[in-house]
Amino acid sequence: MENIYTAQFGHSQMCFIRTFVKNALKSPRKNIIGHRVRTARRRLNPKVTQEDLAGRMAARGIDLNRSAISKIESGVRHVLDYEVKALAACLKVKPGWFFES
Repeated sequence: MENIYTAQFGHSQMCFIRTFVKNALKSPRKNIIGHRVRTARRRLNPKVTQEDLAGRMAARGIDLNRSAISKIESGVRHVLDYEVKALAACLKVKPGWFFES
């Protein structure tokens, strides 16, 4: 029985999509700073929520919603260089701090 996706994309494309998703789920972390972003966010007094951080980023012209910040902290989303710079400013740390062990 075909599902709506197979009917729309075709069998070979669905095989490709399944393989791509399966491999993406197995892939290693997509960034090395996520845990440091979470640490910096929680160290601020008062603590900054992911939603608060999203607002601070928006004020700097960076469109990152709460979900994107969660994915960064979990290591499942890449972080662009300009996002690292803005995250550092919002969290009151130097960009290099994210990369220290």
